[in-house]
Amino acid sequence: MFRFEDPIYLYLLLLIPVLFLFRLLSIRRRSKMLKKFGDPAMLKQLMPDVSRKRRELKFWLTLSALALLIVMLARPQMGTKINQEKRQGIETIIAMDISNSMKAEDVVPSRLDKSKMLVENMVDKFTDDKVGLVVFAGEAFVQLPITSDYVSAKMFLHNIDPSLIATQGTDLARAIQICTNSFTQQKNIGRAILIITDGEDHEGGAIEAAKEAKNKGMRVFVLGVGSPKGSPVPDGHGGYLKDNTGQEVMSALNEDMCRQIAQAGGGAYIHVDNTNLAQDKLNAELLKLQKGDLASVIYSEYDEQFQAVGILVLLLLIIEAIILESKNPLLRNIRVFKQ
Repeated sequence: MFRFEDPIYLYLLLLIPVLFLFRLLSIRRRSKMLKKFGDPAMLKQLMPDVSRKRRELKFWLTLSALALLIVMLARPQMGTKINQEKRQGIETIIAMDISNSMKAEDVVPSRLDKSKMLVENMVDKFTDDKVGLVVFAGEAFVQLPITSDYVSAKMFLHNIDPSLIATQGTDLARAIQICTNSFTQQKNIGRAILIITDGEDHEGGAIEAAKEAKNKGMRVFVLGVGSPKGSPVPDGHGGYLKDNTGQEVMSALNEDMCRQIAQAGGGAYIHVDNTNLAQDKLNAELLKLQKGDLASVIYSEYDEQFQAVGILVLLLLIIEAIILESKNPLLRNIRVFKQ
């Protein structure tokens, strides 16, 4: 496949027909001026060394060099082979709780921000694995389909915010179900569902969803973020959320629920606090999963071709400089041109 990196330069090629037209007008004007000096046949005899064909050739060489120079500026490229590569890795779907309670600051800087940092550090250690992102609160949806593009994964991770979901609450069961349906269809490969939450479950059914995921060959890990003692939830305006009675809403980590879900899903429960212990435990658990062949489609980069075009431009300019409009006396007997 052939393409141009900066196709806007190709519009400059419109200059070529303009210059050609200008050349025709110049030749016509020159012919009229010569006729004023006398008969054209007589003038030709008086200037035997002048060659019209040489002049025309020099013009076409210069015009061709200009056209190729414009093409070179547009950076012609060629390539785009599609290769199938086999990689050994696991598949991980991360379901992140983005309900308002994840704004609590019992974990620094907040439960949500701490979760983002943990996931980013985990992705940085991935090499041949695939990762996907699901966000949930009162409802759930796929934020990033499973991929081996870690740059995109971290970009989507940074954009995660409670404002992505208007329906508040925590529907853990729905999040697990979406994760279960988000893996590829490849066989003999380790699959992990990472639920990052403070353990509040307003809808129920999470334990049953975790058991179903386990039966399908997936392991459900739960990362409980926060403190069991509870913490007020910031309202985003310098204060804290209050209930209908005017009391501050306290959000506490429900470790019992987190453990039950992890046990039902055949995984492990990991408490996330202000230390790095959770990161180490998570990495150790993921290393236990079976690594299988992951087929990844890799697009090769385009090869730059402007160097070859540049060489042609240089050759044309050299030839144009060598050819004189008049015959060289030393080469008078060599007749390349008739005139």
